[in-house]
Amino acid sequence: MDPATKASVRLEIVDESSAKQRLDNFLLKILKGVPKSHVYKLLRRGEVRVNGQRALPERRLELDDKVRIPPVRLGASNASTAPRNEGEAPRLAQHVIYEDDWLLVLDKPSGWAVHGGSGVVRGVIEQFRAERPTARFLELVHRIDRDTSGLLLLAKKRSVLTALHEDLREGRVTKHYRVLAHGTWRKGRRVVDAPLQETMQGVAEKRMRVHDGGSGGNPVSAKTVFTPLSTWKAFTLLDAHLLTGRTHQIRVHLASVAHPILGDDKYGDPERDKPLKKLGVRRLMLHSFSLRFQHPGTGEPISIEAPLPPDFLAFIAQLDARAEEERQLRNPKAPDAQPV
Repeated sequence: MDPATKASVRLEIVDESSAKQRLDNFLLKILKGVPKSHVYKLLRRGEVRVNGQRALPERRLELDDKVRIPPVRLGASNASTAPRNEGEAPRLAQHVIYEDDWLLVLDKPSGWAVHGGSGVVRGVIEQFRAERPTARFLELVHRIDRDTSGLLLLAKKRSVLTALHEDLREGRVTKHYRVLAHGTWRKGRRVVDAPLQETMQGVAEKRMRVHDGGSGGNPVSAKTVFTPLSTWKAFTLLDAHLLTGRTHQIRVHLASVAHPILGDDKYGDPERDKPLKKLGVRRLMLHSFSLRFQHPGTGEPISIEAPLPPDFLAFIAQLDARAEEERQLRNPKAPDAQPV
């Protein structure tokens, strides 16, 4: 007997959360567990109708559109492996530092990928959807690296997602990071204006590098403002202000000026990182510290900060303690005066 189950015809009315979304993406969201290839087969055959008419995958849906979805079969194996929402233990809710009816801001722990794929079963967005099964809309506004900690924006309405994407493209979202880098920074405030281009490392790993000025590749502009906050004998705490938002921008820019980030397994210095593991440095020391933007729902300016995580603070405390010890050795207190 075929163990697959068969659903009935569905009629979905497009609400505000799905307006302006592509039809194919709308279907992939609605038909969770149905293979992507099967969804596109339904579209090619014209079995999906919008307001009674056949529609192409790239069609943008409008508010109150009526989407007829034919019966689809969901294999038992897919059904059994799909994440369950019932009783999902909250794992990320405790890291939400701001939320309203339009959006939420997460202080993402290091180690969480923002979305599943490439060996990651469940990322931030999948986990939040599992923890909030009744949420009608929840999407990432932007991304940060898996090992980067700190602020991550999620939209709870499609209109908010669209507005914030436009703000990001136009540079109206101000983003600052905190980063621990190798070497003592002696340049003061510095703007690194170095275009980046994608390259391949090995067979399938994509990386970024500073464009060498030649005619090859397709470089994109990239600009970061670095300001030193604290310096020690071999390390520096920097503020990194992103003026553009390119993949791995801060990491590549710092490596290009000989100040790689501590714990950076792609662009860093493994020999200098190795002894730091005993001091608690076991990940990329990059933290999304602050976001400033105009609230897409209220129009009010909003500014949010995420404090430095414990591993950052612990390493900085060790550096401060070591610096104090060295200062004491250089300038020992004079012995107490002896009575004559």
